[in-house]
Amino acid sequence: MQREIIVGVDRSARSRAAADWAAREARLRGMALRVVHVVPPPSMDPVEQWPYRPEAVADHVVAELTERHRTLQAGAEIITGAPAPTLLAVGKDAEVLVLGRRGEGGGAGLAVGSTAAAVAAESAAPVVLVPCAEPCEPPPGRSTGVTVGVDVRDPSAAALDFAFEAAGLRGARVHAVHSWKLPDRAEASPLPPLEEDRASWEDDEVQLLSDALRPWRRKYPDVAVLEDVLLFTPSDALRHTSEGAELAVIGRQSAPGSTLRRLLEHLRCPVAVVPS
Repeated sequence: MQREIIVGVDRSARSRAAADWAAREARLRGMALRVVHVVPPPSMDPVEQWPYRPEAVADHVVAELTERHRTLQAGAEIITGAPAPTLLAVGKDAEVLVLGRRGEGGGAGLAVGSTAAAVAAESAAPVVLVPCAEPCEPPPGRSTGVTVGVDVRDPSAAALDFAFEAAGLRGARVHAVHSWKLPDRAEASPLPPLEEDRASWEDDEVQLLSDALRPWRRKYPDVAVLEDVLLFTPSDALRHTSEGAELAVIGRQSAPGSTLRRLLEHLRCPVAVVPS
């Protein structure tokens, strides 16, 4: 089976930005791009149909992309069905499945659309959600590389591998971020912890992060790594460290349910959600 990048599109600006990101990723990986537009079956309520009218959306997107990216191999596909289940089925064997963080059907105040959230939470393939409404790139010379959240007590091998591979393809560094909290006994105490105790606990976390990253440093010796241990919540740690990043990577096992939703809402760069 040919390895390919798949991007789901509608008529929204975020969808076009997601398609552009997917095209650049396909060229980086030397893969073909499949542009998929899901339209509802005729029996669906007209209110549900309107964002997905059966137009030649995918064909228009492919034409735009191949005009911009001359060497891109891309094809268009229209599929009838409900958006989230259809994209999950189509994307199960994709190298990467790419979506806008919100489609044209979402309300103006909605940070993450229902389709994007459902696909990110259930996809068998890595999902990249693109938040931008125009081509999503950091200013030249200001990229901080690829940021990856690491749970040092249960590190996601798939997320780390995805992050290191993505950084290697881009000639960028990996910024590995581990958030930690004080021991329960310290949080329960009315007194602040002694500085030497806090330093000792933090040293332990630093060592755990170093141990978790060692196999990937060996596997990707040419990828520079910045290790960061922060006394923040996971969402705050990634939000602070992903400013200017080309990509943030999250292992889905480390961010279940509401934690994943908060991360997706607050990160400003494209976010890859990688299943275990």
